Amino acid sequence: METGTSLKTAILGFGNPVRSDDAIGVYVVNQLQKHLQDSEEVSVFDMGSSAFEILFKLKGHHQIIIIDGVINSGEADGTLFCLPASEIDAQIQDDPMVFLHGMKWDQALSYAKKLMGDEFPENNIKVYLVAISEIKINMELSDAVKAAGDKLITTILKDF
Repeated sequence: METGTSLKTAILGFGNPVRSDDAIGVYVVNQLQKHLQDSEEVSVFDMGSSAFEILFKLKGHHQIIIIDGVINSGEADGTLFCLPASEIDAQIQDDPMVFLHGMKWDQALSYAKKLMGDEFPENNIKVYLVAISEIKINMELSDAVKAAGDKLITTILKDF
């Protein structure tokens, strides 16, 4: 990273906005965008659409925060997880096969690492996952998952 440049954070929300609780990442980043829209230190991206193109915008960010739902976690809906760096490194694939309209966070990190090269913030990545079970066609989040999203929004905003 060049000296004299400001440190920036990219926040990426994953999910399908028409699949109920799978939309949690999109919900969180849409709410964060309202609070952080004037911030020069934070970029907020909805990875539900045009995900691959957004990866090119990650250059120049010193930290990446990812938000997504996780199904079949064995925990109650709305349970929050924050993955440690060792777990994140294990998820980065050398050659992920990506489907442009169905990119998941581990694929995004794999491609971001390739696109960012030496600028990839290897040790400065956080992945927040929210336990979900409802992914039927529905535009609404369940109460438990929405409450977890609101808690996560508060947690992230405290950092900025």
